[in-house]
Amino acid sequence: MQELLTIIAKGLVEAPDAVNVTADAPDEEGTVVYHIHVAEDDMGRIIGKQGRIAKAIRTIARSAAVRNEQKVMVEID
Repeated sequence: MQELLTIIAKGLVEAPDAVNVTADAPDEEGTVVYHIHVAEDDMGRIIGKQGRIAKAIRTIARSAAVRNEQKVMVEID
């Protein structure tokens, strides 16, 4: 999952070397929170107009997680 989010984020930004994806330990419900860190100048590219790109990234992550019977959340920092 971490690799998937990294590949997606690097394809969207101008500074792919600044992309970093980290994962928290699962909480009591089994949900894993992934944090996408990008350069400050690329923040708008990851979020998109009205958050459309961010929503799409979260949808893709949830779809991939369902195949593995996991619960995930994606936060953009």
